[in-house]
Amino acid sequence: MYHAPVPLDVDEEEHEPVGEASDPVGYETGSERLREAHLYSGQAEARALFAPYFAITAVGASFLTAWAMFGAVRLELIVGWVASLSFANWAVCRRALQDGQWSNARAPGSRPAWVGVAEAVGLAVLWASLPTYAFATQAADVQVVIGGAMAAMIIAAIALAAVPAASIAWIGVLTAAFSLAYYFGSRTLDLKLGLTFLGVAAVGIFGVVRLTRWTFEQLQTIAKTRTQAESIRLLLKEYEHRGVGWLWQVDGENRVVYISSRMTALLGRSTSQLIGHSLPASLGGNSALGRTLLARQPFANLEMELKTRRGTRWISLAGDPIIDMTGQFQGFRGVGSDITEVRKTQERLTNLANMDVLSGLPNRGRVRQLLGEALSGATTSNVPCAIMFLDLDGFKPVNDTFGHPKGDAVLKSVSQRLVKEVGQSGHVGRMGGDEFAIVIRDAQSRRMVESLAQRLIQAVAEPYHIDKAEIRIGVSIGCAFGPIDGQSVDDLIQKADLALYQAKGQGRGICCLFNSDMQNEAEDRLRLEQDLRTGLQLGQFRLLYQPLISAADQTLVGFEALIRWHHPTRGIVPPNDFIPLAEESGLIMDLGDWVIEEACRACSSWPEEISIAVNLSARQLIFPALPNTVNEALGRYKMQANRLELEVTESVFLGDSDGALDVLKRLRALGVGIALDDFGTGYSSLGYLNKAVFHKLKIDGSFVREAADNRETVAIIQSIVQLAKSFRMTVTAEGVETADDFTRMRDLGCHQIQGYLFGRPMSFERATELVHGSRARLTA
Repeated sequence: MYHAPVPLDVDEEEHEPVGEASDPVGYETGSERLREAHLYSGQAEARALFAPYFAITAVGASFLTAWAMFGAVRLELIVGWVASLSFANWAVCRRALQDGQWSNARAPGSRPAWVGVAEAVGLAVLWASLPTYAFATQAADVQVVIGGAMAAMIIAAIALAAVPAASIAWIGVLTAAFSLAYYFGSRTLDLKLGLTFLGVAAVGIFGVVRLTRWTFEQLQTIAKTRTQAESIRLLLKEYEHRGVGWLWQVDGENRVVYISSRMTALLGRSTSQLIGHSLPASLGGNSALGRTLLARQPFANLEMELKTRRGTRWISLAGDPIIDMTGQFQGFRGVGSDITEVRKTQERLTNLANMDVLSGLPNRGRVRQLLGEALSGATTSNVPCAIMFLDLDGFKPVNDTFGHPKGDAVLKSVSQRLVKEVGQSGHVGRMGGDEFAIVIRDAQSRRMVESLAQRLIQAVAEPYHIDKAEIRIGVSIGCAFGPIDGQSVDDLIQKADLALYQAKGQGRGICCLFNSDMQNEAEDRLRLEQDLRTGLQLGQFRLLYQPLISAADQTLVGFEALIRWHHPTRGIVPPNDFIPLAEESGLIMDLGDWVIEEACRACSSWPEEISIAVNLSARQLIFPALPNTVNEALGRYKMQANRLELEVTESVFLGDSDGALDVLKRLRALGVGIALDDFGTGYSSLGYLNKAVFHKLKIDGSFVREAADNRETVAIIQSIVQLAKSFRMTVTAEGVETADDFTRMRDLGCHQIQGYLFGRPMSFERATELVHGSRARLTA
């Protein structure tokens, strides 16, 4: 808060920057020099102010003393003394007046300090010379006049108070002269009168010395204040000169008292057109500034938009109220700056923060903001909004096959097609990867939303021609309506995600609208996941064993271990229900490790010619530690590695095929058998058959059942068997349920048979009985 309504006074002329500001030592030295300059200036001004009074007092006292001594002292001495004294005081007074006039322009070192002291001593000696010389020979009444005049001259040292050394020198010389005169004239001077003179002189000396010290201290304080003010003035001048900002001041009526030339240049108006006019009105009638000034409180970072000849500009103001010594409000003064470029930079950064770099669409954070705005509008207007989640179908193989640059080009093309189809109906955003979202503000017509979804599916399905390559993908869409399906952004996003999950599960390339059944299924899936964790801890899982029979002699050669979940309330939960859930939740590793451990434990209790087959999930092959788990289980139950067979499906080659192949090779190196299950029903994996990994192919049961009526299926089976022989692999036929199926598969060249004809999945105890029974028959 300012305490004086003094207008800002900043020199607008060009100047050199203050060099000391960057050097603390230099800055301190410069400040000291500036303080000395102001002290010198103050002393000179004070000396000039009292110089006429001092000269008149000295000359007047000399005339009074000369009058008293007239007739007792030779006339030529009196005239010469008075003339010399008058001339000397006139010269010193004239010099003091000149020094006071030019004090601001003269450096403190231009006149040595001893000159003032020498002048004071010279004047004192000159004034005291004749009275001291003649004092002892004068009558008592004349001595009284001389003593009184000397006392008056001692008090006149007040005029020299600005220069303590000169004042003390003046008093000292006069006091010494009076004491000397009193000493020689004590024979004729009354002692009481003399002591009175000395007492008056002593009191005068004491008062003048104290006053001199006080005056000098005040001058020092004023010099320090001036130095600080000068530093502030230079800093403000530098502030404006460097273009950092500008200064302004208004009076109690908000009329402009001072404003920097930089601001007038920005407004395209002269200073005279602004001084005396309302600041808010001069800045375009800004109401926020007017309210702020009326509040009479300090403010900062008040941003406002200005229309200028150079276009729209943004400025920022800060100010403090001016309060005078009586506590009265006198206006405001403060600073301002042009923040147009800062605003532009902030806008660019905001756009970058809200934009997906690849597609140029709003990113996930911006989509959430848009959905929040749409949901707020829907709540107040009773017009529902909608959020669509889009996930591209078959995009990952594009990256794997053609590379990421072409994949990025496809994503850009998808973005363009989506924006074109949506138009003004909504906002398209990219959530990341191959996921997009569309926010629709007006979704009152569900038919319109469904029609838009179908157009989007058709647009995305059109082929993409990237560098002479034709690429085809699809898209699945999930949609939720607000506030019907959700009252918050997170709730709506969750519901749209559930709808998208449903669309993916129903075959892809379709749009699903959220309904309550999806929520129930999601909650049920969540409960099932929690139960799955609990089931692993409580041992609710069991292994059943289905026999593997030699096609040549129908002997038992092994079992396939099949997991079952005995849920306390749900009963038997099929693997198709909990295996995908285990894969999604990351529990598949714990579950798979348990299966391997339990299968090895069971097989270790059977004869060595009996093997055990265990199914592996593609997710298990992601973890490089799987071979270590298998090796530890084999070692723990002292089981030969070739008695364990691990079955995988062709889906393992859809993901990280190189990583999965490496894990399979490490497993094969242990001596474990690797079987390719459901061969021919999934993605082609012929390229991996020559990697020396698989030792067995398993023909899916669908081929076995169709072989009875379909010659083409028989031809496929023959091709599979011939392929297996080429790679020295064993062939197992699954799903054999009738004797005809068995005979047909045996005649087509299958080595092993598995199916209900020879046994359904059975418990460990039943499997053990079958093993011993089969061995007894062989022995017999």
